[in-house]
Amino acid sequence: MLARARAGDGEAFRELTDPHRHELQLHCYRILGSVQDAEDTLQETLLAAWRGLDRFEERASIRSWLYKIATNRCLNALRDKDRRPAAAARSQWSAPPPEPTRRTEPLWLQPYPDALLDDLPDTAPGPEARYETKEAVALAFVAGLQRLPPRQRAVLVLRDVLGYPAAQAADMLAVSEVSVNSALQRARATLAAQLPAAGRDGAPAPRSARERELTGRFTDAFEAADIERLVGLLTDDALLTMPPEPLEYRGPAAITEFFRSRAWWGTQATRLVPTRANNEPAFGYYLADPDEPVARPHSLVVLTLAGDKICAITRFGDDNLFPRFGLPPTLPR
Repeated sequence: MLARARAGDGEAFRELTDPHRHELQLHCYRILGSVQDAEDTLQETLLAAWRGLDRFEERASIRSWLYKIATNRCLNALRDKDRRPAAAARSQWSAPPPEPTRRTEPLWLQPYPDALLDDLPDTAPGPEARYETKEAVALAFVAGLQRLPPRQRAVLVLRDVLGYPAAQAADMLAVSEVSVNSALQRARATLAAQLPAAGRDGAPAPRSARERELTGRFTDAFEAADIERLVGLLTDDALLTMPPEPLEYRGPAAITEFFRSRAWWGTQATRLVPTRANNEPAFGYYLADPDEPVARPHSLVVLTLAGDKICAITRFGDDNLFPRFGLPPTLPR
């Protein structure tokens, strides 16, 4: 098949590469934090592989060779300063938000549809991996990666998520093993400090009755604009964030103040349509249009659960995400 592909057989090339497409896209998403950027980089990776197939020396598997190309394409994308806007949403506030509990650097992050995770091949990570696949796609983990320098980000994913040995990761990045080990040590320390203290211990199993019961109570409280019931579902250190906004609201009191400061809270009818992102429960959030008998997309909300509580609410204000999650453009009121 490789010989046929090298001879220009596009169907043979697709047979070689198609089994790895979904995992490569997820790999690009972990490093870039954007579904759109991951899709674009995957296409660049496959084009580069097609053009460079004669240079594939077969010292490693096709899969590892594709990961090498994809990783370096991701690093090239991260060097492009114009590839992503700054916190553009800051100019879109209808009214200034309340003072946050903390201000951070703008974070470019999008949620990843679970429908894409369902198509992943059953490929176990290498023996040196430190994270399970489920943990390594969680929104908090991917957000933590985005705060690492690009090279550290790539090294940590190659070593601790995919389980590649240091020597192979060094070959992929064209650096020394010493450089890889140094970058990995720094990345691990930084990521450990970024991940929430509550973690995901005791979280309900995805799609379980326990998860549905908790998210159902959240839906009821949110759609009723019942802030007391809503914050009653939160952990004491629950975090509300809205990437790329550099604002964090931590704890029930700060989250309460944020929602009550919004003009639509309790005045415009809201609807939540369930979906899933990053192996976590998520919702398309719709607001009633005051002039037409429909509700329109407002934002996509992802919940992180801890025990029988919600430890994080992450809101994405880009309504262009809705089609990716199979969410309708409008809802009847």
